[in-house]
Amino acid sequence: MEEIFFIPVVYKTVQYEFEATLQQSRYAHAFHVKVDGTLVIFEQDEEGNYRARIPSEEKGKVPDRELLQAIGEAIMGILK
Repeated sequence: MEEIFFIPVVYKTVQYEFEATLQQSRYAHAFHVKVDGTLVIFEQDEEGNYRARIPSEEKGKVPDRELLQAIGEAIMGILK
């Protein structure tokens, strides 16, 4: 069972905490984050930054692009 943790993010002067889990495979890892009820998967790109991907089976509302960037930056900050 994956351990649930929370990612703190300040976005437009409001403090949020997003529920997340870390999914690891043999050569990679991804953060699965619930954003307003929608699963967003953050995976590392070639440059080492985290890119957001919404699985096709997710029918929820697409979160704000800038909010997704802020979550990606928060993940980078946690890993430093």
